[in-house]
Amino acid sequence: MKFRTKVLITAVSTVAIFLTISTSFSTKGKTRSVESTDVHIASAQCLAKNMYYEARNQGTAGWLAVTAVVLNRVNDKRFPNTICDVIKQGPSRPSWQNKNIRIPIKHRCQFSWYCDGKSDNPKDKQSYKLMSNFAEMILSGEIQFIDITDGAQFYHADYVRPAWAKTKKRTIEIEDHIFYKWK
Repeated sequence: MKFRTKVLITAVSTVAIFLTISTSFSTKGKTRSVESTDVHIASAQCLAKNMYYEARNQGTAGWLAVTAVVLNRVNDKRFPNTICDVIKQGPSRPSWQNKNIRIPIKHRCQFSWYCDGKSDNPKDKQSYKLMSNFAEMILSGEIQFIDITDGAQFYHADYVRPAWAKTKKRTIEIEDHIFYKWK
């Protein structure tokens, strides 16, 4: 797909999604997910937090892009098969308080916000609510999800140059993230 086409699709999708989200209509009782209610709620919360911590300073294109990476990983047998497990993927160690509880090792997770040692409770409640509604609408099928990353399973901020990027195929740059998939 040509770059101009991707930009046009991104722009149209962003406008349509923003208009849908900005109405902030309730999704209660409208869930069409095949997941159980508890799993669906947990998945939406994980997805919303990932959008919040990875792309809250971006537009809906940025939210869509980081969400696409999570969903692409869920659908790839090389990664965990649930949204929360993909987001929380990384090495862990036993807690010093309870050996049965596993704690992520600081700065070693797939999504850095999850194991950066900081609180995972969003401070900007209004932004988080918007992303929570967006995640719910994606998972319930209320809005059609379009993968604007061309199947990416990886991304990084545009101000870093990780060594792993050389081993992947670059797909697109959206906002301040560069996206990749397996070669």
